[in-house]
Order: sequence, then structure tokens, then C-alpha cells
Amino acid sequence: MHRGRITKDGIRIYEDADFAGMHAAGAVAAQILDEVGPLVVPGATTGEIDAFIERRVTELGTTSATIGYKGYKHASCISTNHVVCHGIPGAKIPGHKDDTLLDGDIINIDVTVIKDGWFGDTSRMYFVGQPKKFAERLVQVTHDCLMFGIEQVKPGNTFDDIARAIQEHAHKNRMSVVRDFCGHGLGRVFHAPPNVLHYVPHRRPGDEAPVLEEGMFFTIEPMINLGRAETKVLRDEWTAITKDKKLSAQFEHSIGVTATGCEIFTLSPGDIYYPTVKV
Repeated sequence: MHRGRITKDGIRIYEDADFAGMHAAGAVAAQILDEVGPLVVPGATTGEIDAFIERRVTELGTTSATIGYKGYKHASCISTNHVVCHGIPGAKIPGHKDDTLLDGDIINIDVTVIKDGWFGDTSRMYFVGQPKKFAERLVQVTHDCLMFGIEQVKPGNTFDDIARAIQEHAHKNRMSVVRDFCGHGLGRVFHAPPNVLHYVPHRRPGDEAPVLEEGMFFTIEPMINLGRAETKVLRDEWTAITKDKKLSAQFEHSIGVTATGCEIFTLSPGDIYYPTVKV
């Protein structure tokens, strides 16, 4: 591999030594998601949770990638129930009277930090109190979709192989895959080529999906809906919700392609990957 080489699809190829920087950044983001779990309880507010995240980002020697990004003012995105992504902490939760979490809610918390110039980006689902059975099933299927997608990451496969694994599992469970948002390349920048789709697009002859190569860094972050796939963005120009107002869930990892497969940069230090019901 050659530092800075760009593929014909515009995707940067990183060196072996760059993996360490991504692991360090990803570990901090994942640690924060570990730590925030006990705060996710009925009566907590998304504003309080984000304030904790912002404090920990600084205490752990990193910088928030989202504060100041396109005018965004928060250290996380917190998306509740039928909010697909980019929920704003402290803002009124759609369907609630304010930003207070209620028993039975499901939420996604998305954190991106910068450590020594490297970006660590990850998100995870949490249960607020006792979720409904259909909500638990949605969250389980979504996590499985992420992991099935990751299983396809190895040199020689294509990005469509990742998408196909995610789409087939979601559809098998009669759920839909959001098409309006996708994963992305990252490294020393927040967003870069490629767009990592979670569904297989219609391709014309000659329009092949990019081939995975050792040294590619990107996120996989499927958003899976209980209802239809369509979304709409609210007037705040950030919050995306399902058009039919049915539940949505998401998990995200940052990934690096190796010679034989891949490494996940955002593994949980505490082995916490999936939400548990607090009794």
C-alpha cells in the first residue's frame, strides 16, 4: 500500500501504521458509549446525556467532531423511536412534550471524536426502561444486519456484497432499509468516499460497485425501519424521521479492511454491544 493512494473510485488507501490511530480514536468513542448506558433511564433528558458526553470527550483527551460541523452544536446525535438519525439533544423529541425519555423508548446515540487527527465514529441502541417486544426485535435485527454486513468486508468483495447481506436480512424479517442515509469513508477526515449503501442499488451495465481493498477505512451504519423505508427531515434541517412514524433503529461501527478481512475500530472496551433491559 502507498500512503495517500486514491483508487479510481476516489477511495483513499491507508497504510498499516494508520490502523493504530483509528483504533485509538474508535476506542474512545466506544468507551463513551459504554459509560453513557447507565444514564439512559426514564426521566433522563437527551440534553443531560449530551452534556455528559461532551464532558467525557474532553476528559479523555479528544475533540468532538460534531460540535461546529455545519453549524451543529452538540457532541452527539440522540435519535428516539421513529427518529431515524441526527436527533438533536435537548430538542423536543418528536411525539414527546420535551426532551425527557419515557419508559419504553428506544434510542440511538451517535458519537464521533477526533484523537491525534483520526476520527472515531460509532453509534449504538439503548432501551429506556422496558421496551415493547416488537421494538426489541427491531433492535436485534438491526444489530444482526450490521454484523452480517461486516462479515462481507474482505479484499475482493464489493460494497454491494455488504449491502446485500444487510438488505436480505432486513427483508427476511419484513423490515425495510433506509435509503436516504448511508455509511461513509473516514480517517483523517469525517466524511469521504465511498458512500457505503445498506441496500443494493440498481446498476446499469458498466456501473460496478467499488471493490474492497486492504487499507480502506469506512463506516457501516444500517438504519432499519419497522415500516416503510421513506424518511423526511424536519424543519430544524437535522432530525430525520420515518414518514410513517414507525420505529427505526441503527448501529454503527468504523471498519478497516485488512489483507484477510477487516478490523473493527469501535469495539466496546467493556464488551457491551447490545442493549439490556434494566429491571
